[in-house]
Amino acid sequence: MRLTSFTDYGLRMLMRMASAPDRSFSTAELAGEFGLKRNHLAKIMQRLAHVGLIETRRGGGGGAILARRPETIRLGDIVRHLEDGQALVECLAPDGGACTLDGGCRLKTRLRRAERAFLDGLNESTLADIALSANPGDARPASSDTR
Repeated sequence: MRLTSFTDYGLRMLMRMASAPDRSFSTAELAGEFGLKRNHLAKIMQRLAHVGLIETRRGGGGGAILARRPETIRLGDIVRHLEDGQALVECLAPDGGACTLDGGCRLKTRLRRAERAFLDGLNESTLADIALSANPGDARPASSDTR
């Protein structure tokens, strides 16, 4: 499975925010840290706010803050929210795409099962498990994965 860059940067952003869960992060600050355009990051923030993972505030002293404690946010759920609308393969899209094998294909069920297993596996970990160090230059996780 290949995740979109949208999801990749969304996960990075959340990992950074989990390093200081009570702190507000500005779009400009995170965009600079990741070398992204503010517009791209704003779209990711908008999606994360829409699904209730972050809260955003405008104006001076505004920015984004985690809406819940990092230990309550499951990684598979994050990926599911960020990849919403991105089918693993064309035939798994809501409209079924232009697959000519539909009705006789025995692969679709297996792909759905594999995708579900992938997300379930990610849900064994939380955002707290992958939080970055409070120092953005230090990429070591704040807590170690013991699985």
